[in-house]
Amino acid sequence: MPFDLSLQCECGRVRGTACDVSPTTGSRFVCYCTDCQAFARFLDRPDVLDSAGGTDIFQLPPGRVTLTAGADAVRCLCFSKRVLRWYTDCCRTPIGNTASSSRFPVVGLIHSFMDRPFMSDGADGPSRDEMLGPPRCRLYGRSAIGALPPTAPPPLSMRLYAGHAAKLLGWWARGLTRPNPFFDERSNVPLAAPLVLAQSERAAV
Repeated sequence: MPFDLSLQCECGRVRGTACDVSPTTGSRFVCYCTDCQAFARFLDRPDVLDSAGGTDIFQLPPGRVTLTAGADAVRCLCFSKRVLRWYTDCCRTPIGNTASSSRFPVVGLIHSFMDRPFMSDGADGPSRDEMLGPPRCRLYGRSAIGALPPTAPPPLSMRLYAGHAAKLLGWWARGLTRPNPFFDERSNVPLAAPLVLAQSERAAV
């Protein structure tokens, strides 16, 4: 049964809602890529990573995510031209990842923005595993900074990849790319100007 999940940064200034969340309405995975690790280090949030440097992410269409408060504190940076990484300026909470274009039908919410155990009505909610299901796969496992934890999911399979691609096409066909909470609805410009790190800054993280 899908839920409406309350989203919130650590200090509570930035809040939002993810609608119709369930193991079948999105895709949960753990990413060990170097950019995800650098993002956590840039924010000084090592707690976001597991023991091997993995980030727990849940992908869903942008049209099911709404920011209800604190949008003025939302910032983003980019390590590449294809991905924007969103966080809060108030308490440096990682929010998630989007494509650099508002037309791509995916928001990858990071667990740090979903870890408040409340439903959208303020009542106690189910655990992350109960709501999202366990992570289905891991990405970029070769970039892990240590031994993978015993709970690490298996590598991405062709079957899972094909299923996820079909899900993305379905989101696009149903118009769930809009509204995108991280882009201006009229101009398609990102909610905040992306911070582009200099090569020396990128190397430092």
